[in-house]
Amino acid sequence: MSRRYDHARVQEYWQQAWERDEVFECPTDAADPTYVLGMFPYTSGSLHMGHIRNYAITDAYARYRRMGGDDVLHPMGWDAFGLPAENAAYERDTDPESWTRTCIDQMKDDLREMGFGYDWSREITTCDPEYYQWNQWLFTQFYDEGLVDYGAATVNWCPDCETVLADAQVETSPEADEGETTAGTGHSHTHGGGVCWRCGTGVEQRDLDQWFFAITDYAEELYHGLDDLEGWPDGVRDSQRNWIGRQEGARVSFTVGHDDHDTVEAFTTRLDTVYGATYLALSPGHDLARALADEDDAVAEYVESVASTDDAGMSGVETDRTATHPYTGAELPVYVAAYVLDDVGTGAVMGVPAHNEQDHAFAAEHDLPVEQAVEPVDGSGTDLPHAPYTGDGMLTDSGEYDGLASSAARERLREHEAAESAVTYRLRDWLISRQRYWGTPIPIVHCDDCGHVPVPEDDLPVELPDYVQTTGNPLDAAEEWKQTTCPDCGADAVRETDTMDTFVDSSWYFLRYLSPHFEDAPFDQETADEWLPVDVYVGGEEHAVLHLLYIRFFTRALSDIGLLDREEPVDRLINQGTVLHSGEKMSKSKGNDIAPHEYGAETTRLFVLSAAHPSQDFEWTVKDVSTAYDFQQTLYRLVAEYADRTETRTESTDHDAYLEREIDRTIAAVTEEYDRFRFHRVIGEIQRFARLLGRYAGYDRPYQFAYGRGLRVLAGLVAPIAPFLAEEMWQLLDEDGLVAESRWPEPLRDVDDYRIERQVVRQTLDDVREITEVVDIEAPNEIELVVAADWKYRAYEIARESDPDDAIVGEIMADEDIKQHGDTAADFADRLADRGAGLEPIIDGERELDTLQQAAWLFEDEFDCDVVVRRAAPDDDLAAKARPNKPAIHIS
Repeated sequence: MSRRYDHARVQEYWQQAWERDEVFECPTDAADPTYVLGMFPYTSGSLHMGHIRNYAITDAYARYRRMGGDDVLHPMGWDAFGLPAENAAYERDTDPESWTRTCIDQMKDDLREMGFGYDWSREITTCDPEYYQWNQWLFTQFYDEGLVDYGAATVNWCPDCETVLADAQVETSPEADEGETTAGTGHSHTHGGGVCWRCGTGVEQRDLDQWFFAITDYAEELYHGLDDLEGWPDGVRDSQRNWIGRQEGARVSFTVGHDDHDTVEAFTTRLDTVYGATYLALSPGHDLARALADEDDAVAEYVESVASTDDAGMSGVETDRTATHPYTGAELPVYVAAYVLDDVGTGAVMGVPAHNEQDHAFAAEHDLPVEQAVEPVDGSGTDLPHAPYTGDGMLTDSGEYDGLASSAARERLREHEAAESAVTYRLRDWLISRQRYWGTPIPIVHCDDCGHVPVPEDDLPVELPDYVQTTGNPLDAAEEWKQTTCPDCGADAVRETDTMDTFVDSSWYFLRYLSPHFEDAPFDQETADEWLPVDVYVGGEEHAVLHLLYIRFFTRALSDIGLLDREEPVDRLINQGTVLHSGEKMSKSKGNDIAPHEYGAETTRLFVLSAAHPSQDFEWTVKDVSTAYDFQQTLYRLVAEYADRTETRTESTDHDAYLEREIDRTIAAVTEEYDRFRFHRVIGEIQRFARLLGRYAGYDRPYQFAYGRGLRVLAGLVAPIAPFLAEEMWQLLDEDGLVAESRWPEPLRDVDDYRIERQVVRQTLDDVREITEVVDIEAPNEIELVVAADWKYRAYEIARESDPDDAIVGEIMADEDIKQHGDTAADFADRLADRGAGLEPIIDGERELDTLQQAAWLFEDEFDCDVVVRRAAPDDDLAAKARPNKPAIHIS
């Protein structure tokens, strides 16, 4: 029998075996299965290492939970619409659908070759009319519920891609990253300058009529709902909080006396500083700024100049208008300033240089006065006018409000007719219009008489016309497709020619997996209500404020419409880190990518899971990959040698008991690490266990029952991570069926204290090594390990259970069994009291004795000498040195 493992030789066989037995298909009648999901891939042509890491995580966890007895839903599909496919088709002189279908075939083969176990009966593809008809149906439902708006908007426009870009897709760097797991575009915050994320072309600003989803209606819910997402990384929740940008404060009305713009509302979180306002600043996109630009060349020139830069600094232009301070009646100059953002607050700022960093910098740049309105309560003073004082304090030079504390002043000042309480959000409605071909047609008909008319449900889907390469919007050029009749009045009408942002596709796809062939609705609500939320969702943190925000919005909107009885889609979110190569993110565009199959499927899987915690970045190195390969060979060789071996024992000894106990301890440790998604530690545990098995087999003829069980457990523990290898090991061990369908290994005995037992053995081994090195004992004759007397364990537990402020020595010495040991006990109690709260849990003396007796063979094997393990006896010279879980050691 060959003792070398070759995954390429066996992988096709096991793939067919899994498919034959439908191992990964989740039964439709499952009661609340464990839903494990990786963000589905954009159909870019082939899998990259970021995909592999994502899907290795979900596959390992899904296989683990399935072996644990769960019904598991682990589906896969394709994020197939989007501009990159259109661009790729253009470059290859083909059409987007042909290119996309070719990519899907390739990527599906890649996934299968990697051994990922998916329920392919639930496969979805977003460019299928059977899928995107439900995008259109949901659009009409949102439309009916008032969650869809249509209107003019200033948008980011890429002249090369000829489409709208979201702010999140406007890069400040000339380098645009490749798309990861979910493609598309997102928010409609206007953005000055920057380049397209896809092609690197400079971005322009345009005014276009666009379709929006009213995500701002859910700003408050989405913001506060983050508090309940305890299974989500703090970084993602913080990103969403910042993106939503909720601020509590007040709106203050300033009279400017300009036609229809008699007042400008400025939002502030520091109303207590209002008496320090010395100017009013408008964002370049503010309505009044636009109006002034129409009549003032200097303002127009400034607004145009800052629209094409990301670094306008503290620049600004003074207008010919003034604003009346509502509290003092003073006339304040009105500026247009780039540091005031369109999408923060109201787009207008009351400039308070004395109490705001940015306002102070702007005032310094434009020689504006700095007037203090708040001073420190403790009289410590400030560095005004040279630096702002930004803390709370007591009002000064604030008229009738002088002497009030900041918090109280904010309440009093809000009673003025010019101020009112307000909550603002940075979040803006989701602009979903895209002027491209390869996306879901927006199901609207434009009628001269009826206006915007949704396409009736019976006429869905509105399918894409045949693709024709053209400049501009391809659907706008499809004249025959575009011409239609109004669903309401029957008159000639025109179809909407924009397609939907592809993030619409991915905002509800996790619901379609639940009932992919359901014909009456996007999903079966009864199943969705029972099976949601997704138990574990794995994907990149870069999707925090786009995809991950949109799935939350969709879920809440669907709940309000009555289509779903859930408000949050995902219980636990895992962000996988980046795979680095030569210090940079592995990427085709950087030329440092490694093909996933270059080193073999399981070697790659083992390496990407062993290299680091799933959320951490790690460096791809050939040496570490080789270690993963060697590890597979070690596991296979252990089982192959056992399968060839005829010499085993049927009588057990102490060292067999150690192995049996360590099997149980390893099961407990590995199970805990799988539950915590610490696959790097799973592999570390399995490596240690494999070394122990090899050492055990070399120490003596193996005890048949313990060693055979150890190898079966080894195969089971590694099965979720290296499934082809585990199936081969399972077969060599003559086990029935597939290891993928076997039960997860279970300890035979209680192992609650497995960490402590292991620590006792490891620390004692380290102590013996240290003694032999320090004393320079090359060949010891005997090692004697003496376990502490029972009363010391009792004293230790009394000290652990005591409050550190208590008289610990007195509590210990109040125990009659301890007290009889006199000064020795008092000295020991005093040492325990000094350690106080630093006392770790321990195992009792009997367990420590058993553990060390079972482990004695490890000492014998390493030091090639006799080993004696015993309890401390009365008047024993070593008794004083022995402490709980820290045996006294004598080496002769």
